[in-house]
Amino acid sequence: MNIPSNIITLILGILITLISLWYGQNHGLMPISASENADQVDDLFNLMMTIATGLFLLVEGVLVFCIFKFRRKKGDTADGPYMEGNVPLEIVWTAIPTVIVFILAIYSFEVYNSMGGVDPEATQDPGTQQIAYTQEVSNFDSENSWDENLLAMDPSEKQIALGLGSPAEDQSEAPLEINVQGLQYAWIFNYVDSGVSSGDLHIPVNRKVKLNISAFDVIHAFWVPELRLKQDAIPGREAQVVFRSNLEGDYPIICAELCGAFHGGMKSVLYVESQEDYENWVQENTFASEDNPDETVAFNPLSESKSPHQQILTSYAEEMGVEESTLTTLKHHQLQD
Repeated sequence: MNIPSNIITLILGILITLISLWYGQNHGLMPISASENADQVDDLFNLMMTIATGLFLLVEGVLVFCIFKFRRKKGDTADGPYMEGNVPLEIVWTAIPTVIVFILAIYSFEVYNSMGGVDPEATQDPGTQQIAYTQEVSNFDSENSWDENLLAMDPSEKQIALGLGSPAEDQSEAPLEINVQGLQYAWIFNYVDSGVSSGDLHIPVNRKVKLNISAFDVIHAFWVPELRLKQDAIPGREAQVVFRSNLEGDYPIICAELCGAFHGGMKSVLYVESQEDYENWVQENTFASEDNPDETVAFNPLSESKSPHQQILTSYAEEMGVEESTLTTLKHHQLQD
Protein backbone atom coordinates (compact mmCIF):
# COMPACT_ATOMS: atom_id res chain seq x y z
CA MET A 1 0.00 0.00 0.00
CA ASN A 2 1.40 3.33 -1.07
CA ILE A 3 0.97 6.04 1.57
CA PRO A 4 0.94 9.59 0.16
CA SER A 5 4.09 11.54 0.97
CA ASN A 6 2.12 14.35 2.60
CA ILE A 7 0.58 11.86 5.07
CA ILE A 8 4.04 10.51 5.91
CA THR A 9 5.33 14.04 6.41
CA LEU A 10 2.39 14.84 8.71
CA ILE A 11 2.97 11.71 10.82
CA LEU A 12 6.69 12.43 11.12
CA GLY A 13 5.95 16.02 12.07
CA ILE A 14 3.60 14.90 14.84
CA LEU A 15 6.17 12.38 16.15
CA ILE A 16 8.96 14.99 16.18
CA THR A 17 6.69 17.45 17.99
CA LEU A 18 5.65 14.92 20.65
CA ILE A 19 9.23 13.76 21.24
CA SER A 20 10.46 17.35 21.47
CA LEU A 21 7.73 18.35 23.92
CA TRP A 22 8.41 15.32 26.11
CA TYR A 23 12.19 15.75 26.20
CA GLY A 24 11.92 19.50 26.64
CA GLN A 25 10.11 18.92 29.95
CA ASN A 26 12.00 15.79 31.07
CA HIS A 27 15.65 16.40 30.13
CA GLY A 28 16.82 16.40 33.77
CA LEU A 29 19.67 18.80 33.02
CA MET A 30 18.84 21.43 35.64
CA PRO A 31 19.54 21.11 39.38
CA ILE A 32 16.74 21.33 41.92
CA SER A 33 14.79 24.57 42.10
CA ALA A 34 15.39 26.43 45.36
CA SER A 35 14.13 29.96 44.66
CA GLU A 36 11.14 31.79 43.28
CA ASN A 37 13.16 32.88 40.25
CA ALA A 38 14.20 29.35 39.35
CA ASP A 39 10.81 28.34 37.90
CA GLN A 40 10.85 31.23 35.42
CA VAL A 41 14.39 30.44 34.31
CA ASP A 42 13.57 26.73 34.01
CA ASP A 43 10.49 27.42 31.87
CA LEU A 44 12.62 29.45 29.47
CA PHE A 45 15.30 26.75 29.39
CA ASN A 46 12.67 24.03 28.80
CA LEU A 47 11.28 25.97 25.83
CA MET A 48 14.77 26.29 24.33
CA MET A 49 15.40 22.57 24.86
CA THR A 50 12.07 21.74 23.16
CA ILE A 51 12.92 23.84 20.12
CA ALA A 52 16.51 22.56 19.98
CA THR A 53 15.36 18.93 20.19
CA GLY A 54 12.84 19.43 17.39
CA LEU A 55 15.42 21.10 15.15
CA PHE A 56 17.98 18.39 15.90
CA LEU A 57 15.56 15.59 14.99
CA LEU A 58 14.45 17.41 11.85
CA VAL A 59 17.91 18.24 10.54
CA GLU A 60 19.52 14.92 11.44
CA GLY A 61 16.48 13.05 10.15
CA VAL A 62 16.75 14.74 6.75
CA LEU A 63 20.48 13.96 6.59
CA VAL A 64 19.94 10.28 7.40
CA PHE A 65 17.09 10.07 4.88
CA CYS A 66 19.24 11.63 2.15
CA ILE A 67 22.14 9.28 2.91
CA PHE A 68 20.02 6.23 2.09
CA LYS A 69 17.58 7.69 -0.44
CA PHE A 70 20.10 9.42 -2.67
CA ARG A 71 23.17 7.24 -2.22
CA ARG A 72 25.03 6.23 -5.35
CA LYS A 73 23.53 3.11 -6.88
CA LYS A 74 25.46 0.34 -8.57
CA GLY A 75 26.41 1.35 -12.09
CA ASP A 76 26.04 5.10 -11.54
CA THR A 77 28.92 7.00 -13.14
CA ALA A 78 27.58 10.54 -13.50
CA ASP A 79 26.61 13.24 -11.06
CA GLY A 80 23.00 14.23 -10.55
CA PRO A 81 21.28 17.02 -12.46
CA TYR A 82 22.62 20.53 -11.97
CA MET A 83 20.59 22.71 -9.62
CA GLU A 84 21.05 26.46 -9.34
CA GLY A 85 19.10 26.83 -6.10
CA ASN A 86 15.69 26.94 -4.57
CA VAL A 87 14.67 30.44 -3.52
CA PRO A 88 11.44 29.48 -1.68
CA LEU A 89 13.30 26.82 0.31
CA GLU A 90 16.08 29.25 1.19
CA ILE A 91 13.51 31.80 2.36
CA VAL A 92 11.83 29.17 4.54
CA TRP A 93 14.99 27.96 6.26
CA THR A 94 16.04 31.56 6.86
CA ALA A 95 12.65 32.73 8.11
CA ILE A 96 12.11 29.86 10.57
CA PRO A 97 15.30 30.51 12.64
CA THR A 98 14.57 34.24 12.53
CA VAL A 99 11.09 33.73 13.98
CA ILE A 100 12.42 31.32 16.63
CA VAL A 101 15.15 33.73 17.74
CA PHE A 102 12.64 36.59 17.84
CA ILE A 103 10.24 34.59 20.04
CA LEU A 104 13.03 33.53 22.41
CA ALA A 105 14.29 37.11 22.59
CA ILE A 106 10.87 38.43 23.62
CA TYR A 107 10.31 35.62 26.12
CA SER A 108 13.75 35.94 27.70
CA PHE A 109 13.32 39.71 27.93
CA GLU A 110 10.01 39.24 29.75
CA VAL A 111 11.60 36.80 32.21
CA TYR A 112 14.55 39.12 32.77
CA ASN A 113 12.27 42.10 33.26
CA SER A 114 9.98 40.23 35.68
CA MET A 115 13.07 39.44 37.76
CA GLY A 116 13.81 43.18 37.97
CA GLY A 117 16.61 43.30 35.45
CA VAL A 118 15.49 46.33 33.43
CA ASP A 119 13.46 48.42 35.85
CA PRO A 120 13.67 47.10 39.42
CA GLU A 121 11.54 49.98 40.71
CA ALA A 122 8.61 48.73 38.63
CA THR A 123 8.96 45.13 39.73
CA GLN A 124 5.69 43.90 41.20
CA ASP A 125 6.98 40.79 42.95
CA PRO A 126 9.09 41.76 45.98
CA GLY A 127 10.76 38.37 45.96
CA THR A 128 12.23 38.58 42.50
CA GLN A 129 15.88 38.98 41.71
CA GLN A 130 17.10 42.52 41.12
CA ILE A 131 20.55 43.58 40.03
CA ALA A 132 22.22 46.97 40.10
CA TYR A 133 25.73 48.27 39.70
CA THR A 134 26.82 51.36 41.62
CA GLN A 135 30.06 53.23 41.31
CA GLU A 136 31.52 55.94 43.52
CA VAL A 137 32.19 58.87 41.18
CA SER A 138 33.38 62.37 41.98
CA ASN A 139 33.31 65.57 39.93
CA PHE A 140 30.79 64.23 37.47
CA ASP A 141 30.68 66.58 34.52
CA SER A 142 28.00 66.12 31.89
CA GLU A 143 30.25 67.75 29.29
CA ASN A 144 32.87 65.03 29.64
CA SER A 145 32.56 61.49 28.40
CA TRP A 146 31.25 58.77 30.69
CA ASP A 147 34.63 57.02 30.78
CA GLU A 148 36.41 60.24 31.79
CA ASN A 149 33.98 60.74 34.66
CA LEU A 150 34.46 57.19 35.88
CA LEU A 151 38.17 57.83 36.23
CA ALA A 152 37.50 60.53 38.84
CA MET A 153 36.57 58.32 41.81
CA ASP A 154 36.08 59.60 45.35
CA PRO A 155 34.15 57.65 48.00
CA SER A 156 33.00 60.89 49.59
CA GLU A 157 30.98 61.87 46.53
CA LYS A 158 27.59 60.69 45.36
CA GLN A 159 26.95 57.34 43.69
CA ILE A 160 26.24 57.18 40.02
CA ALA A 161 24.09 54.23 38.94
CA LEU A 162 25.64 52.03 36.29
CA GLY A 163 23.66 49.60 34.22
CA LEU A 164 20.25 48.79 35.64
CA GLY A 165 19.63 51.17 38.52
CA SER A 166 18.92 50.44 42.16
CA PRO A 167 16.76 47.50 43.28
CA ALA A 168 13.27 48.14 44.50
CA GLU A 169 12.63 47.77 48.19
CA ASP A 170 9.45 46.20 49.50
CA GLN A 171 8.37 48.52 52.29
CA SER A 172 6.36 45.77 54.00
CA GLU A 173 9.40 43.53 54.45
CA ALA A 174 12.93 44.64 55.22
CA PRO A 175 15.43 42.37 53.46
CA LEU A 176 18.23 40.58 55.22
CA GLU A 177 21.20 42.59 53.96
CA ILE A 178 24.56 40.89 53.55
CA ASN A 179 27.80 42.29 52.18
CA VAL A 180 29.58 39.74 50.00
CA GLN A 181 33.23 40.14 49.04
CA GLY A 182 35.24 37.80 46.91
CA LEU A 183 38.99 37.52 47.26
CA GLN A 184 41.53 34.99 46.13
CA TYR A 185 40.29 32.41 46.97
CA ALA A 186 37.36 32.71 49.37
CA TRP A 187 33.98 34.33 49.88
CA ILE A 188 33.48 36.57 52.91
CA PHE A 189 29.93 37.29 54.11
CA ASN A 190 29.26 40.18 56.48
CA TYR A 191 25.75 40.52 57.94
CA VAL A 192 24.86 44.19 58.19
CA ASP A 193 22.26 43.90 60.96
CA SER A 194 24.19 41.58 63.31
CA GLY A 195 27.82 42.22 62.33
CA VAL A 196 28.46 38.49 61.91
CA SER A 197 31.21 37.64 59.43
CA SER A 198 31.50 34.16 58.00
CA GLY A 199 32.96 32.09 55.22
CA ASP A 200 29.54 30.43 54.72
CA LEU A 201 26.22 32.02 53.82
CA HIS A 202 23.26 31.34 56.14
CA ILE A 203 19.78 32.67 55.37
CA PRO A 204 16.26 31.90 56.61
CA VAL A 205 13.86 30.20 54.22
CA ASN A 206 11.20 32.38 52.54
CA ARG A 207 12.99 35.56 53.65
CA LYS A 208 13.93 38.27 51.19
CA VAL A 209 17.71 38.60 51.05
CA LYS A 210 19.76 41.43 49.60
CA LEU A 211 23.37 40.77 48.68
CA ASN A 212 25.82 43.63 48.11
CA ILE A 213 28.44 41.90 46.00
CA SER A 214 31.94 43.25 45.33
CA ALA A 215 35.49 41.98 44.90
CA PHE A 216 38.64 42.70 46.90
CA ASP A 217 41.25 41.95 44.24
CA VAL A 218 40.21 40.55 40.84
CA ILE A 219 36.92 39.75 39.09
CA HIS A 220 34.99 36.86 40.62
CA ALA A 221 31.47 35.55 39.97
CA PHE A 222 29.00 34.59 42.68
CA TRP A 223 27.05 31.53 41.45
CA VAL A 224 24.42 29.39 43.18
CA PRO A 225 23.05 26.95 40.54
CA GLU A 226 20.06 25.83 42.61
CA LEU A 227 18.88 29.44 42.92
CA ARG A 228 19.62 30.13 39.22
CA LEU A 229 21.62 33.05 40.57
CA LYS A 230 24.87 34.29 39.06
CA GLN A 231 26.42 37.73 39.44
CA ASP A 232 29.90 39.11 38.71
CA ALA A 233 31.88 40.53 41.62
CA ILE A 234 33.97 43.40 40.25
CA PRO A 235 36.58 45.45 42.14
CA GLY A 236 35.49 49.06 42.59
CA ARG A 237 31.84 48.32 41.88
CA GLU A 238 29.00 46.96 43.96
CA ALA A 239 26.25 44.77 42.51
CA GLN A 240 23.02 44.35 44.43
CA VAL A 241 21.04 41.14 44.09
CA VAL A 242 17.70 40.49 45.79
CA PHE A 243 16.26 36.98 45.99
CA ARG A 244 14.14 34.67 48.12
CA SER A 245 14.89 30.96 48.63
CA ASN A 246 11.83 28.81 49.23
CA LEU A 247 13.45 25.44 49.92
CA GLU A 248 15.58 24.51 52.91
CA GLY A 249 18.87 22.80 52.14
CA ASP A 250 22.61 23.16 51.59
CA TYR A 251 23.62 24.55 48.20
CA PRO A 252 27.12 25.12 46.78
CA ILE A 253 28.41 28.63 46.16
CA ILE A 254 30.88 28.61 43.29
CA CYS A 255 33.12 31.20 41.70
CA ALA A 256 32.17 31.13 38.02
CA GLU A 257 34.93 33.50 36.82
CA LEU A 258 38.53 32.34 36.37
CA CYS A 259 40.29 34.29 39.10
CA GLY A 260 43.69 32.64 39.50
CA ALA A 261 45.61 29.42 39.95
CA PHE A 262 43.33 28.08 42.70
CA HIS A 263 40.05 29.27 41.21
CA GLY A 264 38.66 25.73 41.49
CA GLY A 265 38.98 25.82 45.26
CA MET A 266 36.99 29.03 45.68
CA LYS A 267 33.81 27.44 46.97
CA SER A 268 31.44 27.97 49.86
CA VAL A 269 28.01 26.78 50.96
CA LEU A 270 24.61 28.44 51.16
CA TYR A 271 22.60 27.15 54.10
CA VAL A 272 18.87 27.83 53.75
CA GLU A 273 17.46 27.22 57.22
CA SER A 274 14.33 27.70 59.25
CA GLN A 275 14.01 31.03 61.04
CA GLU A 276 14.76 29.37 64.37
CA ASP A 277 17.90 27.62 63.11
CA TYR A 278 19.09 30.83 61.50
CA GLU A 279 18.65 32.82 64.71
CA ASN A 280 20.53 30.15 66.65
CA TRP A 281 23.39 30.33 64.14
CA VAL A 282 23.55 34.12 64.47
CA GLN A 283 23.71 33.87 68.26
CA GLU A 284 26.48 31.30 68.07
CA ASN A 285 28.53 33.50 65.75
CA THR A 286 28.12 36.92 67.28
CA PHE A 287 31.83 36.87 68.12
CA ALA A 288 32.40 37.83 64.47
CA SER A 289 31.50 41.42 65.39
CA GLU A 290 34.44 41.72 67.80
CA ASP A 291 37.20 44.12 66.90
CA ASN A 292 39.89 41.43 66.97
CA PRO A 293 39.49 39.39 63.77
CA ASP A 294 42.11 36.90 64.99
CA GLU A 295 39.38 35.39 67.17
CA THR A 296 36.95 35.06 64.28
CA VAL A 297 37.44 31.52 62.99
CA ALA A 298 34.70 31.82 60.39
CA PHE A 299 36.23 34.99 58.95
CA ASN A 300 39.80 33.77 58.63
CA PRO A 301 40.11 31.15 55.87
CA LEU A 302 43.63 30.29 57.07
CA SER A 303 42.53 29.29 60.55
CA GLU A 304 41.92 25.75 61.79
CA SER A 305 38.33 25.22 60.73
CA LYS A 306 36.06 22.23 60.44
CA SER A 307 34.65 23.59 57.18
CA PRO A 308 36.10 21.60 54.23
CA HIS A 309 36.06 24.52 51.80
CA GLN A 310 38.06 26.65 54.26
CA GLN A 311 40.60 23.86 54.86
CA ILE A 312 41.35 23.83 51.12
CA LEU A 313 42.99 27.24 51.44
CA THR A 314 45.27 26.27 54.30
CA SER A 315 47.61 24.08 52.25
CA TYR A 316 48.00 26.79 49.60
CA ALA A 317 48.20 29.82 51.90
CA GLU A 318 51.90 30.52 51.34
CA GLU A 319 51.67 30.08 47.56
CA MET A 320 48.58 32.27 47.30
CA GLY A 321 50.10 35.03 49.42
CA VAL A 322 46.94 35.42 51.51
CA GLU A 323 48.14 37.03 54.70
CA GLU A 324 46.37 37.73 57.97
CA SER A 325 46.99 41.46 57.54
CA THR A 326 45.03 41.38 54.28
CA LEU A 327 42.08 39.75 55.99
CA THR A 328 42.29 42.20 58.87
CA THR A 329 42.13 45.15 56.46
CA LEU A 330 39.17 43.60 54.68
CA LYS A 331 37.36 42.99 57.96
CA HIS A 332 37.74 46.61 59.13
CA HIS A 333 36.67 47.85 55.70
CA GLN A 334 33.45 45.81 55.92
CA LEU A 335 32.66 47.00 59.42
CA GLN A 336 33.11 50.64 58.37
CA ASP A 337 30.74 50.14 55.43
